[in-house]
Amino acid sequence: MYKRISAVLFPVTAILFIGSLVWGNQLKEERNAVEIHAENQYQRAFHDLSYHMDRIHDEIGNSIAVNTASQGMQRKSLMNVWRLTSEAQNELNQLPLSTLSLEKTEEFLSRIANFSYKTGVRDLTKEPLSDTEAKTLKQLYQNSGEITKDLQEVQNTALSQKLRWLDVDMAMTSQQELAGNSIIDGFSSVNKKVEAYPELEWGPSVSSMYTKRSVKMLSGVAVNEEDIQRKALKFADLGQGAECTIIANGQGTDWESYTATVQAEGMQPISMDFTRKGGLLISYTDGRQVGSKQVSVQQAMEKAEQFLEKKGYRSMKAVSADPYDNLVNFTFVRQQDDTLIYPEKMTVRSALDNGDIIGFQASEFVYEHQDNREVPEAKLSLEEARNTLNGDFKEQYTRKALIKNDRDEDTLCYEIGGRINGSKYKIFINADTGLEETVEVVKEADEGMN
Repeated sequence: MYKRISAVLFPVTAILFIGSLVWGNQLKEERNAVEIHAENQYQRAFHDLSYHMDRIHDEIGNSIAVNTASQGMQRKSLMNVWRLTSEAQNELNQLPLSTLSLEKTEEFLSRIANFSYKTGVRDLTKEPLSDTEAKTLKQLYQNSGEITKDLQEVQNTALSQKLRWLDVDMAMTSQQELAGNSIIDGFSSVNKKVEAYPELEWGPSVSSMYTKRSVKMLSGVAVNEEDIQRKALKFADLGQGAECTIIANGQGTDWESYTATVQAEGMQPISMDFTRKGGLLISYTDGRQVGSKQVSVQQAMEKAEQFLEKKGYRSMKAVSADPYDNLVNFTFVRQQDDTLIYPEKMTVRSALDNGDIIGFQASEFVYEHQDNREVPEAKLSLEEARNTLNGDFKEQYTRKALIKNDRDEDTLCYEIGGRINGSKYKIFINADTGLEETVEVVKEADEGMN
């Protein structure tokens, strides 16, 4: 009997054993293939990073070498610097260095990209490089050369010692002791060197991008919790009988604010955020459940306009609508005389069951608002601006608009809406130069908001 059982079980066991060996070997081969692919990806990103840093160094040198009157060549070199720096940023982000502090290196590359782009896109025949910008370029040339040399040393060490990026990845993932790995030590050295560089004059258009908005930028006096409670109840149209809790946020920092939560009997809580300085409303959220769609986007927009007018936000105009499910988000901007002030914008969320406002985001409006913003006179007439349009563009409306250009400067434009190639667009034409500052596709829900 045991012989018969053995005769049956032995081949079955043998088959299972062989199968497990085959399966295990297949898993090993698949794992090896994945590791080889990952290693190749890391190696490619690293070598491309080293190559592009070398090219950045060369292109900055080219922009310095040409005559100051060679604006075309300067512009070409600067735009190449921007393109190469953007690629270098992408490649740095592909490397398994997430837990290694490279903040200064990433910020340095970001500033080079923005400096070269904002300098290169302007009309250098009318606004050539200033002495300060030329000095900054020379310093960037030196700094990029040092970074390139350090990366090439890491590259040579990795190749000669046959170092693997997968080992770096595992060290980062497992939080092992990072010191002693030549690749990690090399990148740490680069970051420390960048951190030690003297501060450069990047110019106001670039520096403004890295200036954090904080309550220090706001006017007005600091408010207390009683002030916020009074403001919150008034904005929510609730009396003193409603419950109101106040939480102070970011005390001692540049981001001090208050969160007020108000609730009346039978209602869902309403949450509001206020700045501590000036007590300005940043956001509003009504937590009620939204029912099925009963009103149109147009009806909801009219209710949103009434809501803003009632709450003291006057002369606001809806410029876009983004409906989804039973909600719609409207973007409003302030209108000053005959000009839309796009930097002063806010978002209002409406419920399409009854059109009531259930959300409100006004942080950009709070930090950008000026009671009497200076709007320059247009140097070009509307007819002159129209002459720059594509001949196939079918104009549907025009209006004046103040926007932020690529250098973060207030720029007066003619906003011209129309159709071409079966789609609708907004084209913003600089009212001084006639150049297109930006182009936006208009969604179907936005039609009728001009």
